[in-house]
Amino acid sequence: MKKHDLIPVFTVLLSLILGIVVIALLGKNPFLAYYNLLQGSGLAPKASYAGHKGMITDFTSFLNALTPMLLASLSVLIALKAGLFNIGVSGQMLAAAFVATVLVGYSELPAVLAKPLVILIGLTVGALVGGLVGYLRHRFNINEVVSTIMCNYIVQFVASFFINVFFVDPVSRQSKNIGAASRLTLVDTVVGDYKMDIPLGILVAAAAVAATVFLLGKTTLGFEIKAVGSSSRAAEYAGIRVGRTRVLAMMLSGGAAGLAGVTYYLGYFCSMQPRVLASTGYDAIAVALLGNSSPIGIIFSSFLITVISKGSTYMSSTAGVQAEMASALTGIILLISACGAYVRERLERWKENR
Repeated sequence: MKKHDLIPVFTVLLSLILGIVVIALLGKNPFLAYYNLLQGSGLAPKASYAGHKGMITDFTSFLNALTPMLLASLSVLIALKAGLFNIGVSGQMLAAAFVATVLVGYSELPAVLAKPLVILIGLTVGALVGGLVGYLRHRFNINEVVSTIMCNYIVQFVASFFINVFFVDPVSRQSKNIGAASRLTLVDTVVGDYKMDIPLGILVAAAAVAATVFLLGKTTLGFEIKAVGSSSRAAEYAGIRVGRTRVLAMMLSGGAAGLAGVTYYLGYFCSMQPRVLASTGYDAIAVALLGNSSPIGIIFSSFLITVISKGSTYMSSTAGVQAEMASALTGIILLISACGAYVRERLERWKENR
């Protein structure tokens, strides 16, 4: 293993140590608090469970939350490999979920047709929005950061308008719940003595990670994406069509974001809140960096961040540590991970000096 590959590990360990110090200063047991995070995520047994619940039900719920985070991080990673910064993952998630909800979520289609259609629509809509951003960069040299932020606003307010006018639930003030046939999570499924939420989207996420590993490591397009990301000028001299590659990379990135959207809004949840973008798309940026911009690395970084967020409620109720501490711990991890580039630069300079 290269020294650079150990930087994310060092980042996580340093962040956890800082978390121990902060929790101890609050007068709480930091090791019990961390163990509670594992219990709340179904990775360790609790002292007691409610009826039809157990460690396995907590774990399937954890996988349900992990799925969109993993796909959103994959979206960011693909763009980064092409030297692009997709800050519009949240907007692409919402666009894909909104179209899938309107076309399929409120329909009477049977589950055998509805669920594959939801996945296909999410992939297609996300790819179209991402492709538009890539085209604007290629054709008009509009920076993708600017265009993705603008797309976020456009999608957010257009979707909010239609939800409030046509699809609002008068009680919750969110969009009406989608039908069970279209949902990518099998809710309250009886398995033995347990009632659990089974996330079908985790299979989609696993397939997406495998496809990305194959794409980047074994295909010509993957090589071209990485070449453009390393040096667009050198790639152009080598005969690679830089504009076309950027558009395709953003389409792939948007497609992954679209899958994240349908697994989030039509899986983990079953409705959309007007004028609100999921924080998952923004968290995914730091998660991808923490994962060392590697498809395998983001599995572990997504797992870690989801453990902290998912287990925070149980940590608060058991250890007496405020749930906001989990957000603070996540912030510490992501803040230190953002310094990874600086650490790499110092290592390079140290090698040169030697």
